[in-house]
Amino acid sequence: MSSPATGLKGRAELGVALLLGVVGVLVFLDANGLVTPYSKSDPVGPKTVPFIVAGLLVVCAVLLAINVLRGGRGEAEGGEDVDLAHPADWKTVLPLAGAFLLNILLIDWAGWVISGTVLFWGSVLALGSRRYIRDGLISVALSLLTFYGFYLGLGIALPAGLLEGIL
Repeated sequence: MSSPATGLKGRAELGVALLLGVVGVLVFLDANGLVTPYSKSDPVGPKTVPFIVAGLLVVCAVLLAINVLRGGRGEAEGGEDVDLAHPADWKTVLPLAGAFLLNILLIDWAGWVISGTVLFWGSVLALGSRRYIRDGLISVALSLLTFYGFYLGLGIALPAGLLEGIL
C-alpha cells in the first residue's frame, strides 16, 4: 500500500504551484481591498491590472500542478559554471544575508545613505573584494547617487535618518 507522500515523491514543483496559487489569491484579496472612487471617465480603474495578475498567477499554478501530476518535471540545471555536487558557500551567503539584514535594520534610523553604504560595502566584502577604501568610497557614491536619483528623478524621498538637514 502506498502512502500519499510516496505518490508525491520527486514532485517538488507542486510546491511552486502551491506558492503561485497562494500569491495569486493574496494579490486578488489585496486588489479587492483597494478603495477607488467611482469615475465615469476611467472605466478600467486601478483594480484591473492586479486582478489580471492574480488571475494569471492562479491559472499558471493550476496548469503547473496539472503538468506535474501528469508526470512533467523541471529540467535539471545544465549551467556550465554550476557544480551541483558542491555544497552552498555559506562563508559568502551568510555575510551577504547579514549585509541585507543590517540594511533593513538601519534604514529608518540611520537613513538610506548610511544603510545603503553598509549594504553595498558589506556585499562586496562578502563576495571577496579586499580593496576596502576604494569599495567604501564607491559604496558611499552609490548610496548618494541612488538617494538623489530617487528624489530628483522619481520624486521619492528615501529616509535621510541621521543625515537629516545635511542631505
